[in-house]
Amino acid sequence: MAFLGISGMQYSGEMFAGARIIVAEDSNVFTSMISKRLKELFDIDVEICRNFEDLQLAYDRSSDPITLAISNINLPGAENGEALEYLVDLSIPTIVFTGTFHDGMRDKLMAKDIVDYILKDNIFAVDLLAESICRFLTNHRHHVLIVDDSATARALLSSRLKRYNFRVSVAESGGKALEILKANRDIGLMITDYNMPDIDGFELTRRIRANIGSHELRIIGVSSSSNRLLSARFLKAGGNDFMLRPFIDEEFYCRVNQNLDTLLQIQSMRKERAVA
Repeated sequence: MAFLGISGMQYSGEMFAGARIIVAEDSNVFTSMISKRLKELFDIDVEICRNFEDLQLAYDRSSDPITLAISNINLPGAENGEALEYLVDLSIPTIVFTGTFHDGMRDKLMAKDIVDYILKDNIFAVDLLAESICRFLTNHRHHVLIVDDSATARALLSSRLKRYNFRVSVAESGGKALEILKANRDIGLMITDYNMPDIDGFELTRRIRANIGSHELRIIGVSSSSNRLLSARFLKAGGNDFMLRPFIDEEFYCRVNQNLDTLLQIQSMRKERAVA
């Protein structure tokens, strides 16, 4: 199965017929479009819940865990967002699919640690939803290393990445990061703070690049500094990207995706050349 997403994501691999996907949506048009598209792309037979009672029954009637839920904010029987609260309380990974959106709504959604939200305001909405689903179902292939001397920062980034279904390792220093990388060659992305007591982000990047190229490991530097030139220095040290704190969740996830997409594309091209 080959899939090319709206944002450029490329996936070629197994179907996801074993995934249990719940769609909590009362619109016949959207449920039909979602069902057809996910079956066509990934061989997924979704379970449709058109009201809050259907959603509760879907959870109660089967012992099989729900892999992912797609939910409108408001459903018949749950006009005040109770369906989303229900899914979040059950710790079911959830993508919100909604036509109701404003800044206050966005903040409330992100505070609930949802996987993603997709707006119904364009003709590509279902395709964007399909890509978000594909990313969630395949992100476990990616091992990400977080390097930061702040326990709070490590916990925050780790929770963000685990929300998206990535495998995550953490290091509290540059020295520990080098040890973890040596023992885990499957790590494809490292997110490192600049200001650390033993080895700063620049030096860590330089040491890594002496042995590991961008075709094996992507590196994103982060900093809370107001010095805009840090990004230039970091990129010159061998980094692939740079972000200033505080992050916007959507931007952070986009940068992570773009770097991992690039890594997969480079690796695919190298394999093709090796075969040729």
